[in-house]
Amino acid sequence: MMEPHTIVVGLTGQTGAGKSTVSEIFVRHGFMLIDADKISHEVVEPGMPCLAEIFDYFGDSVRNPDGSLDRKALAKIVFTDKKKLESLNSICYPFITEEIFRKINQFAEQECHFILLDAPTLFESRASDFCDMIISVVANPEIRCARIMARDAMSEQAARERMNAQLDEAFFIQHSDYVIHNNGNLEQLSDLSGEVADKVKIYLSN
Repeated sequence: MMEPHTIVVGLTGQTGAGKSTVSEIFVRHGFMLIDADKISHEVVEPGMPCLAEIFDYFGDSVRNPDGSLDRKALAKIVFTDKKKLESLNSICYPFITEEIFRKINQFAEQECHFILLDAPTLFESRASDFCDMIISVVANPEIRCARIMARDAMSEQAARERMNAQLDEAFFIQHSDYVIHNNGNLEQLSDLSGEVADKVKIYLSN
């Protein structure tokens, strides 16, 4: 189990809001990082039981010839069908959550005081249950859409499908201890995120 002095801060938010940048800033301010998105890729590597369950449910349409996951084919299915997305999540979340919990305990055993759990689906996966505090990053829809299109080289329609598949801004605001609004430039985001990181460390240390 986690040591009493180990604190887990959950970082989540809307796609295109700039969460990954905020995560990097928190790491520079002394937080140890658990990247749930990276874990979500690891659990669907060839030979992993999670991938086998995905193939069982979605079939060969999401399987590459080499046996790996065809992410683009899967994305086309789940981002246009909410029930299919829920089914995918129900398959993946237990594997992801197990690995997150293992990493939390690993950092705790190393006596790391501040852990940042960067998780796009923090609430949906119930990984929020592990957190002492939750921070969400949000941004205006038009800004987010433009960022997603540039980042992932996708059409506006595809970007908006991803946006619409997520929880809305009101949910993040209502269920978070801190909310970082990222509608400005990188310098503004860096200053604000660094300030929040330091405040969180002081608050949770008391």
